[in-house]
Amino acid sequence: MTFTVAILGRPNVGKSTLFNRLIGRRLALVDDTPGVTRDRRAGEARLGALTFTIVDTAGLDEAFDESLEANMRRQTERALAEADVGLLVVDARSGLTPFDRHFADWLRRARTPVIVVVNKAEGRAGEAGVLEAYELGLGEPVAISAEHGLGMGDLEEALEPHAEAAATRGAAAARPAALEDLDGGSGEAVDEPEDLDAAIAEAAEDDAAAIPDDGAGRVIQLAIVGRPNVGKSTLVNALIDEDRLLTGPEPGVTRDAIAVDWTWRERPIRLVDTAGMRRKARVTDKVERLAVKDAMEAVRLAQVVVLVVEADAVLDKQDLTIARHVIDEGRALVIAVNKWDAATDRRASRQRLSDRLQTSLPQVRGIPTVTLSGLRRQGLDDLMDAVIATYDVWNSRVATGPLNRWLHEVIAQHPPPMVQGRRLKLRYITQVKARPPTFAIFTTRPDAIPEAYLRYLINGLRDAFGLVGVPLRLVLRKRKNPYADD
Repeated sequence: MTFTVAILGRPNVGKSTLFNRLIGRRLALVDDTPGVTRDRRAGEARLGALTFTIVDTAGLDEAFDESLEANMRRQTERALAEADVGLLVVDARSGLTPFDRHFADWLRRARTPVIVVVNKAEGRAGEAGVLEAYELGLGEPVAISAEHGLGMGDLEEALEPHAEAAATRGAAAARPAALEDLDGGSGEAVDEPEDLDAAIAEAAEDDAAAIPDDGAGRVIQLAIVGRPNVGKSTLVNALIDEDRLLTGPEPGVTRDAIAVDWTWRERPIRLVDTAGMRRKARVTDKVERLAVKDAMEAVRLAQVVVLVVEADAVLDKQDLTIARHVIDEGRALVIAVNKWDAATDRRASRQRLSDRLQTSLPQVRGIPTVTLSGLRRQGLDDLMDAVIATYDVWNSRVATGPLNRWLHEVIAQHPPPMVQGRRLKLRYITQVKARPPTFAIFTTRPDAIPEAYLRYLINGLRDAFGLVGVPLRLVLRKRKNPYADD
C-alpha cells in the first residue's frame, strides 16, 4: 500500500534528517544552519512493511506577505493539504517553543491528521521533551532519533492506521516515476572480429533490420542549471504551469535539487531544478557549497541538461565553465537564453552567443540554442522540441556496416600520418554504446594517432551521421596480434 506523508515543523528540528533516514539515502541537504530547506521535496520511503511518498518541507513560519518566507509557508500548506498524514517534528532537547504550540493549534484545525514526532530523544536528555509534547494535544507523541535511526518501529506503528485509511479511500498518492539508466548506460567490451571483411559484410546485410534504440517511452531526466538568478525556477514553473518551486528577485532562492515529474506531449520527463552555481572562488558559505555539490550530482544523473543564461550576459565565463562540465560528463546540452523579452540588443546577443560557441566550445558543434522568456511563458515549446531532438541524437546508434564504409572513405580522403616510416592503419570501427554515442576504432598504434586526426574523425562522424550538438567519444584500441603469445 502507498500513501503520502508530509514532514512539518519549525526550522532546525531535524526534518531533512528524518527525510533522508526514511528514503534510505542522503538526498536532502542537512546542516546546523536553520532554514536550509526551502522547496518541498518528495521521495519514496520504506519503513518496515510500509511504502509511501515522503515530502520534506520548509520550516513553518508566521509570514503572510509576498516575502520568501511567506512563499515557503504556502508551499508547506500545500504539502499538508495533499498528504494523507502529517508528521509534526519537535526537538526533544530544546523543548516546546511558542512556535511549536502555535503551529500545533493550526494543525488541529487542518483536515489532514497529524502525528507528533519528538526528534533527538535519545538518552535521558530527551525524556523531558517527550513528556512535554503531550501538551500539544495531538495524541501520543512518537519518540525517535532520526540521526541514529532509533524509534523507527514506533513510527511505523503510528503510521499503519493512516496507511490503511488511505488504502480504503482509494486515494493513494502518485509516486515519483523510476528512472532507467540515470548514468547514461555503461560501456561494454568489444573485441575486434577475427575476420574483419566478413564481419563488415555481415553487418551490412543487417543494416535494413537494424532498429535504433531511441529510448522512446523512457523517462527523460532533464536538469535545469545555470548561474544564480537567471530564472531557472521560473522556467520550471512555466513548463509545468504550476507555482511548484520558490522564486524571487534575490539570488540563491533554490538550494536543493528538486525533481518534478511531468509529461510533455506524452513524453514522461523528470525536471530537476538546481541551485545557481557561482564561481568556485566566490562560494564560501557551507550551505551554498552543499547546494552546488547537489547541482553537480543532478548533472551527472541527467540525460539532457538545459543551461539557462541571461540575454544580456550570454555565455560569460561561469556559463562556459558549467557548459564544459556538462560536456565532460557526456550529457546532451541545450542552451536556453532567458529574459529575451527584456534584452537590450538582441542582435548583439545572438552574435555573442554564436561567437562564444565557436571559440569556446568547438568540441561540440551544433549545440541547440533557444531564446525564451520563462516569466512570459514564451518559447517553451521551442525549448522542449530542442530537448527531445537532442535527446534522440544523444541516444542514437549507428549500424556497423555504414560506419566501416564511412571509415574507408575518410581514410582514402585523408590517410593517417606516417610513424617511423610506416603508415598507421585504422582497421575497423564499431559503436560500443550510446548515451553519449561512443565509438571504438581498432588500429595498429593507438598511442601514435595525433589529436588533430582524432578531431578530423569525430567531425566526420558528426557530419556523416547527423550527430551534431552532443558529445561524441572515440576510443582507440589496439588490434590483437594472432602470433603474439597470450
